[in-house]
Amino acid sequence: MTTPAISTEKTAAGLIPLPQAAARLLIVIGALATIASAFMSWTWTSAFPGDLTVYGYPAGLQTLAIVGAVITLLLGLTRWNIPALRWANPANAASPIALAAASAFTVCWYTGIAIAVDLGGLANLDPGAYVAMAASLIALLGALALPTPGGTWRDYLAKAENIPPAGELAPWVQRLVITLATLLALIVFTYGIGVNDEESETFIGFLLLVVFGAWALFAAGLLDRFSAINAQHKGFATTLAFLAAAIFPFTQSDDHNANLGVNILIVGTVALGLNIVVGLTGLLDLGYVAFLGVGAYAAALVSGSEFSRFAGVQFPFWAAALTGMGASLVFGVLIGAPTLRLRGDYLAIVTLGFGEIFRIAVNSLDGSSGPNLTNGPNGISRIPDLEIFGFNLGNAHDVGSFTVGRFANYFFLMLIITALVVTVFNRAADSRIGRSWIAIREDETAATAMGINGFRVKLIAFALGASLAGLAGTVSAHVGYSVNPAPYQFAGSVPPNSAFLLAAVVLGGMGTVNGPILGATLLYLIPEKLSFLKEYQLLAFGIALVLLMRFRPEGIIANRRRQLEFHETDQIDVPEQRLTETTVGVTKAGA
Repeated sequence: MTTPAISTEKTAAGLIPLPQAAARLLIVIGALATIASAFMSWTWTSAFPGDLTVYGYPAGLQTLAIVGAVITLLLGLTRWNIPALRWANPANAASPIALAAASAFTVCWYTGIAIAVDLGGLANLDPGAYVAMAASLIALLGALALPTPGGTWRDYLAKAENIPPAGELAPWVQRLVITLATLLALIVFTYGIGVNDEESETFIGFLLLVVFGAWALFAAGLLDRFSAINAQHKGFATTLAFLAAAIFPFTQSDDHNANLGVNILIVGTVALGLNIVVGLTGLLDLGYVAFLGVGAYAAALVSGSEFSRFAGVQFPFWAAALTGMGASLVFGVLIGAPTLRLRGDYLAIVTLGFGEIFRIAVNSLDGSSGPNLTNGPNGISRIPDLEIFGFNLGNAHDVGSFTVGRFANYFFLMLIITALVVTVFNRAADSRIGRSWIAIREDETAATAMGINGFRVKLIAFALGASLAGLAGTVSAHVGYSVNPAPYQFAGSVPPNSAFLLAAVVLGGMGTVNGPILGATLLYLIPEKLSFLKEYQLLAFGIALVLLMRFRPEGIIANRRRQLEFHETDQIDVPEQRLTETTVGVTKAGA
């Protein structure tokens, strides 16, 4: 007798029991109503940041709500089988729509709660705020009613399954996609860095929108498709990225934002050097910031400061840069040679000790506790601005109708240095020595058995990473006018420090080029804009890292190999294996 086949696949269902037609209609109505609410007044007073009191003119958080609602509407309409929108949600999944609806929902409800808390009660909310909160909730409920294979809340947070492969696009279309994506990234970064420190509410809303919006694009598979296109036109994409960065200073009227840009590039460049040691070679270095300090102090000593031990010496920039790189290189070799035979935690402890030794040493070389070389805790101040080919970077210069200030000048210099470091990183990673680094990282014993000299390879990585950090330190000494021992510690609330640099590499994505730069950008910019947290910044920083390690341990921009390592198929989570286990159970029961 033949046993009838038993279907083991769960019926697709949503979290909320609604007909699919009603769910689709709720998403569209909610998104349109959210957009309309942004043209109404959300509060009666302009005391709340962004001036949300004007009818017909969205501003601040209202603009962010519109963006979230537009993304929700765009993805929601994909469930209406509109051919022109199939690219936005290739798998026709519910998770991207739910995450997009969550972006508008969190912005609207956060704004309403913030108005009530800041101004002292719900009476300060105008009708527009209530409409926005209700409309965004309707769209979210509609999205949660869409059927998913598992029917659980996890399915609304996960990446869509069975995403069809992207069709072949013409080369000019692919370049157009890269151009538009680069332009969008420039707009997002410019908006985020342009939010004033007094508008922390607006910046929090901006973060909520970016997190959930990017999550929605990832869940739809669009980020993976863009990565594939980007890989096919790597040179074009890199050129556009640096061109967009070069445009950034011309979009800012506040020189403070250009200063933030310079510091982000400095920290990002140092993080790239650390990425060679940690990401490519797999060596945990907890004292890496000391190499930045060595380069900064070496350049400060020979750059003409009256507080320098060699006050009469003033090297040109190229000579000062080589001095900083050379000093960091020497220290990298001196520290690496006796310690790189250690592995794992032992190496981490030794590098941590080196970082602390450097900080204590420069504190003590003040002529009292030791030789007079670094001026002790006071550091070396009044470092003159750089002058390159007769061009003084400390003076403002007019470029057409734009005035390029001091920090913008240093921003362009650091952009050139960052391009140089990126080139070195790419060339080294793709070379024979780069493949040796990766082999050492994966299994040093096996690599040694295959003929790789592990000690020499690791020493080269240590020395190269140290010299790149020294180069960035040369510029940082001139940007800040002074150097002192305070920043060069393992951990602290003010970057750079070794914990900050390591977190930038891990957060952005180890072994990648864009990852450490993105990680440095986020870790430098977010605390700057959320200064109201004060002593709780490190707490928020720790919570963010815990969440990231839980949900995306490979980093924001993942190296393909590490992504596979961190997301190995789990027996219980793989649909095919769930089906196999269930089938086996049914067969045994039948037997």
